[in-house]
Amino acid sequence: MAGRSGYGSATTKMIVTNTPGKDLAYTNLAYCSPSDLRSFSVSGSKLVFALVGDAFVLSLSAHENIPIGHIALNAIQRRHAKVSTGDTISVSRFIPPDIFNLALLTVELEFVKKGAKEEQVDAVLLAQQIRKRFINQVMTTGQRVTLEYHGNGFIFTVNQAVVEGKEKSNSIERGIISTETYIVFEAPKSSGIKVVNQREAASSNIFRQKEFNLETLGIGGLSAEFADIFRRAFASRVFPPHVTNKLGIKHVKGMLLYGPPGTGKTLMARQIGKMLNGKEPKVVNGPEVLSKFVGETEKNVRDLFADAEQDQRTRGDQSDLHVIIFDEIDAICKSRGSTRDGTGVHDSIVNQLLTKIDGVESLNNVLLIGMTNRKDLLDEALLRPGRLEVQVEISLPDENGRFQILQIHTNKMKENSFLAPDVNLLELAARTKNYSGAELEGVAKSAVSFALNRQLSMDDLTKPVDEESIKVTMEDFLNALYEVRPAFGASTDDLERCRLNGMVDCGSRHEHIYKRTMLLAEQVRVSKGSPLVTCLLEGPSGSGKTAMSATIGIDSDFPYVKIISAESMIGLSESSKCAQIVKVFEDAYKSPLSIIILDDIERLLEYVAIGPRFSNLISQTLLVLLKRLPPKGKNVLVIGTTSEVAFLDSIGICDAFAVTYHVPKLKTEDARKVLQQLKVFSEDDIDAAAEALNDMPIKKLYMVVEMAAQGEQGGGAEAIYSGKAKIGISHFYDCLQDIVRY
Repeated sequence: MAGRSGYGSATTKMIVTNTPGKDLAYTNLAYCSPSDLRSFSVSGSKLVFALVGDAFVLSLSAHENIPIGHIALNAIQRRHAKVSTGDTISVSRFIPPDIFNLALLTVELEFVKKGAKEEQVDAVLLAQQIRKRFINQVMTTGQRVTLEYHGNGFIFTVNQAVVEGKEKSNSIERGIISTETYIVFEAPKSSGIKVVNQREAASSNIFRQKEFNLETLGIGGLSAEFADIFRRAFASRVFPPHVTNKLGIKHVKGMLLYGPPGTGKTLMARQIGKMLNGKEPKVVNGPEVLSKFVGETEKNVRDLFADAEQDQRTRGDQSDLHVIIFDEIDAICKSRGSTRDGTGVHDSIVNQLLTKIDGVESLNNVLLIGMTNRKDLLDEALLRPGRLEVQVEISLPDENGRFQILQIHTNKMKENSFLAPDVNLLELAARTKNYSGAELEGVAKSAVSFALNRQLSMDDLTKPVDEESIKVTMEDFLNALYEVRPAFGASTDDLERCRLNGMVDCGSRHEHIYKRTMLLAEQVRVSKGSPLVTCLLEGPSGSGKTAMSATIGIDSDFPYVKIISAESMIGLSESSKCAQIVKVFEDAYKSPLSIIILDDIERLLEYVAIGPRFSNLISQTLLVLLKRLPPKGKNVLVIGTTSEVAFLDSIGICDAFAVTYHVPKLKTEDARKVLQQLKVFSEDDIDAAAEALNDMPIKKLYMVVEMAAQGEQGGGAEAIYSGKAKIGISHFYDCLQDIVRY
């Protein structure tokens, strides 16, 4: 794994000769003259390494019997380098990288002299001997080394050399043996060598490194979830096989990561796969398994497990861990009998998968990681212990988690001085309630786009850009927050549309209802005994119920606020409407604090006074949802509005609300307060206008004022609202007659 960065000097040609003594052949060192050794030494280090023939790196030692310009290699080294004594070979100084200690060394043992004898080798004692004898020597995959142990001559071949903290790559694997290097021994059955007491193999063969820094893996805000996964899925694998056998348990074979989109399920699964020291993870997107040919889909599932089956047959408990990652597993593992396609393909996929994970010939060297946004769609048999038994919800990050995610996405900006000093990540974390990890990444990218755009000129895009002047500021991030909205956040735009005229003081009764409902929101926020609070605002049409609900949703500062109204469901069937209503509630259960506004419930129920007719399916759905408690740790306030309270009472929906408030029409005194705030009438006319507006809904008040503000000939609105003119009382009376029904 050193790569070219490890080469430290020009290549020299040297003549190959024999190792000066038979005992020195077992040291795995290369020997040269003392004068030659000085040309390979590195200042400040006692270790001297040479890259020999571009094949392997050997530790060099001086020997007085070696002529200048010669290098002594033993027979195994010469065979591997494909040279004979007297040949010339290229040799160059090798400078190891900073991180070069081997975490894991997997070697295959064989006797020097092939024969019929059999030998039992203690893995622990042999590993200690190798670490002691070859300490600080570099091992390269494919390299063969001679070793004398208990009077027997062995040759071991390096099959795997994993440097601590390094990912797999296509470059040559090599590293230095240290006192901490785990050594795993393999021996073909035909070799006559039986490896016993392979205790270190289990702990070394699972993870690439001894400790995990989730931030360096690009995972933020999921420490608790990762700890849960480690305890349940990997703790048993860290111990040697004989320990788990004595405990009488089997390893966890599957885990399910579920939660809202963008929260990091796929990221965590991929990083878990990278951290494990087994085979390269197989990543499968659910639909990729499907095939139009009969039986081909089931064969595709079987093929995923073929390597693991072969490995377990040949190596038993010492086989590598095979990780299979199923993204969008709900696409192929739906509940059996739920798909009406007539082919039964989905059912047979589930059956095949169940058989492979936990069938008669179940595998113990497989870890299946499934990911889904819809856990409810999966077949129940797939979720029982022995299959996808570890089920971890990857939910929306909390404030500390959002801070960690923002740190991850701004680290490089900070390192390269592109992040302005005024950027406050703690403040951004507080502002980004209910943002998922993917949405926070989107915020960072959007902020960068604002910073880059300042450096570009649309008139001349070929103009050179000054990199030093690129700065991502706090203002860029704040602009990005308006551009990237959370899927599970407050529907601010929809709520603002519900109160186009804002909120004004329109009497003590309205103020009382607002304060009491805000107290309900506070109760939901702090109370442990009221995870679900429901409130119904009823009153005449246009009395301001929807505007008040929207204002409570905005002023509460809850992270999730959604409004359910009939206008977004025009043309949908009853079942589709129910599905949409249920989805809003299900989404609310993913947020710690939520407000759901059921606007014009009678419209949602398709109520018609003639008949009367309404949707029983939707009414039953609402009755269930209004009484169903949210999951633990999730609190919801449901606010309903209606102009047909008698109808709702007759079908039992009023009883489902804990509190009901009557929102009245405006009285004369209330109308006077509103008109005084609008400042569109002269002081002399306000009383008369207010008297005329007695018992008027506030929505109609705004309408008649808007009509009167246009003036008798039109075009007067700008002067009225700028304060340059006032509405004439006689024209106001004329407009009032137009909208009042007699």
